[in-house]
Amino acid sequence: MTTGPVHGTWEPLPAARWEDAFLSGNGHHGTLVFGDPNADRVIVTHHTLVRPNGGESARPPQLAAELPALQDRLLAGDRTAAEGFTDGRPLQWVQPFHPAFQIRLRRPPGDRHDYRRSLDFATGEATAHCDGWSSRVFVSRADDVIVQQVTATDLTLDIRLDHRLPGAPTGLGVGHGALRIPEGAVLSLHARYPGSDRAYTGVTLVATGGGTTTLVPPGVRLKGGESVLLLTRVRRHTGEPAVVEEARALRDLLTEAPGPRSYEDLLDRHLSLHRTAYRRVTFDLATDPAERALPGSALLEHPLGPALLERLFAAGRYHLLSASGLFPPRLTGLWTGDWNTAWSGAFTTDANLNLQTASAAAAALPEVTAAQAELIHRQLSDWRDNARTIFGARGVVAPAHTDGESGLSYHFSREYPLHLWTAGADWLLKPLVDHEETSGERDPRTAAALAEVARFYEDFLTRTDEHGHLVVVTSYSPENRPANGSWGAINAAMDLSAARHALLTAADRHPEHAATWRALAGRLPPHRVNADGALAEWARPGLVDTYDHRHLSHLYGVWPLEEINPYDTPDLAKAAHRALELRGSENHSAHGHLHHALIAARLRDADRVAHALARVLEGDFFHASLMSAHYPGRDVYNADAAHTLPAVLIETLVQSTPDRLVLLPALPAAYPEGELRGVRTRFGAEIDLAWSPGGAMAVVRPTRTHRIDLRTSSGAQPLDLVAGEDRVLTLRAR
Repeated sequence: MTTGPVHGTWEPLPAARWEDAFLSGNGHHGTLVFGDPNADRVIVTHHTLVRPNGGESARPPQLAAELPALQDRLLAGDRTAAEGFTDGRPLQWVQPFHPAFQIRLRRPPGDRHDYRRSLDFATGEATAHCDGWSSRVFVSRADDVIVQQVTATDLTLDIRLDHRLPGAPTGLGVGHGALRIPEGAVLSLHARYPGSDRAYTGVTLVATGGGTTTLVPPGVRLKGGESVLLLTRVRRHTGEPAVVEEARALRDLLTEAPGPRSYEDLLDRHLSLHRTAYRRVTFDLATDPAERALPGSALLEHPLGPALLERLFAAGRYHLLSASGLFPPRLTGLWTGDWNTAWSGAFTTDANLNLQTASAAAAALPEVTAAQAELIHRQLSDWRDNARTIFGARGVVAPAHTDGESGLSYHFSREYPLHLWTAGADWLLKPLVDHEETSGERDPRTAAALAEVARFYEDFLTRTDEHGHLVVVTSYSPENRPANGSWGAINAAMDLSAARHALLTAADRHPEHAATWRALAGRLPPHRVNADGALAEWARPGLVDTYDHRHLSHLYGVWPLEEINPYDTPDLAKAAHRALELRGSENHSAHGHLHHALIAARLRDADRVAHALARVLEGDFFHASLMSAHYPGRDVYNADAAHTLPAVLIETLVQSTPDRLVLLPALPAAYPEGELRGVRTRFGAEIDLAWSPGGAMAVVRPTRTHRIDLRTSSGAQPLDLVAGEDRVLTLRAR
């Protein structure tokens, strides 16, 4: 019998669709593993694989000289003026993310008995076995290599690299290579993009155990062996592929001192990084062990059961960790089996990426924050170009859509004027600030980036209204517009909150500029409460809210910020709650429902959290792989729900700021008993929380001496914490 949460999932049949394939990754390489004993497939991906489509040479529009005239028109009451703020270009998508190829492994056909495929979240291994045959796959964090081992009695196996996946362009120039070596063989696949000098190359070292190895171009055949070990890497490049050098590097992984390495040796090197990270936080809903033991597909048939929620929490942290390294997760995480990825499989930063990485600090995954930091710091020079070219300002402006190569704002249209959005840098930097508060260590690179955001606002915020308040013009609330206006407007609530937060956060890290930046923040207008009693999406009087929309950008001050909360700003919190009540879900996208849940948790509305969760859990959003979809009915492969769900569950149980701890603020009644262990707080403590109908107990393990404000259902009280001294808090049921 299972005695604790299941840290993995399993299925009784191989995957029939790539969406159901089990996932492994190290933040660079990814795999989708089907687990078919007779005709197995392992789809290989890499974060750098984006197809040239013109986006690689696109630049932001040169509009800075026209901005003052646009601001004049908007301030004079021309609500559609920003629709002409463009250089007339057609919509240019960023370069689409795509798979590299699939490793095909074919055996003579035979019956399958006692079949099972599994994914172990703690190790990152996707395994399958039946009738004496077994396959094990993981992607090493230590060696940045895909490792697969197949074993069987009298193993006969054909192995090849195959680029033929859905949507692959017909003009893709593909070449194969196969070379015998003493250990077995080396296979390569080289693909050059149509009309481009860019290419990618995959190399697989085939190390055989026993039997005979024969080259069967473009593949290799093993006959009568006992095992085969495959090591695979992919590189995106220009020029000629370095197949020999890569093959030598893969061979060295097996042969370098202190001696030949096995699958287990490579796995051990990986586990010290992956398993350590995965095990930091656990979530337990005291589920029936028999229910926990069911395959994932069976749990999905009972969507409101606690066993499914436990497994989705574990899977969400696992997939988020596995997708984060070179970059944070894309819209599809690190995975796709189709070249035609929706929305280019990009990093969409006006909600999607931000929601996916929301749990990084609290769920003890600094690896995710580090990946986001690397994306930001690699693109800062492009962000400077955006600020200068579009707004005529110093500092930085982040794009709303990026392929990872370019951070330039060139993806926009009349209906999606994403080049007008200025709040992105603050939202992207917020997880880095949260990490600093959690760890107690500041990164000078984060401070430097925050200073650049503040400099942008120094130059951009030059217009004032009749009350002497600064005006954000032009202003954009992703991806909505006023009912009586257009997308480019004035004083979007998100822009006001982001500007205030960025200026004050930068001031805290740069005393020499603190007075200037704090004064600038103080001159921004307050939020507006509309005639419905709701926090208005645009603070500019006269602009009418559009309620039925998937984005909740105007409640940025509630989540992820703490500008609006029930404790310090109760009137604004009440208005924000009214805005949440009035918000529709538009097209039922998963990110909209879970964004709604995160805000509801901050506002202590457990019923609204439960409703939003149920919309996702009952909406058939999850594949058998436990990766999610963007729309109900498993429509459009997308990582938003999978990666965001752990953040929602943590927010219902534990919330923190540098000076406050909130326990059990919004726990849905459907989950009356459980434990959350290892969660991190922004005042420098680790917390284990257990709750039941009779009450709750929290063990707080602080690393810093600090007085905080403790908030529970019983009210508020100060709590003095001493570094190294555990505090046990007992909460009685009310």
